Amino acid sequence: MIKPDAWIRERSLKDRMIEPFVDRLEAKGLVSYGLSSYGYDIRVADEYKIFTNALAGLVDPKNFDPRSFVDFKGDFCIVPPNSFALACSVEYFRIPRNVLAVCLGKSTYARCGIIVNVTPLEPGWEGILTLEISNTTPLPAKIYSNEGIAQLLFFQSDQACEVSYADRKGKYLNQAGVVLPRILNGAAV
Repeated sequence: MIKPDAWIRERSLKDRMIEPFVDRLEAKGLVSYGLSSYGYDIRVADEYKIFTNALAGLVDPKNFDPRSFVDFKGDFCIVPPNSFALACSVEYFRIPRNVLAVCLGKSTYARCGIIVNVTPLEPGWEGILTLEISNTTPLPAKIYSNEGIAQLLFFQSDQACEVSYADRKGKYLNQAGVVLPRILNGAAV
């Protein structure tokens, strides 16, 4: 049986599952990122959409108003109290047909009341990952660009899925940058 870290390394270098790929955990003076024992710690890029209620009155996933966010680019992002920001990963992912990845927020941020939420990376999905960063505290929260934000855990099946995300032409396939909610055929998918 191949060790989990060796499997992630092999798939990333051979099949380009994670690009750019960092072969070890980088941690000195940083929120850690790179290959870990059973997963991969991803980085948050320097592009953010910070939630604001100044111009929009309702959050509706079927009729999302892009004026609900303020665009920001920088070495760090300040997320307002009891609010959130959207961001994207530095890494580009190509998830194989027999793999599911689950993204969990890093404990360093969670211990500060900052929660990272994304959906699973389905078999056949590829692109830059959009991340939702929630500040659950009554204080502003600082997020460091180009440092660790979340960890991906990979689950491999002995068989490829029958219908992949790419096969059904999922609406977030090949996304780049921070992507807002999308609707296809009148229903959220």
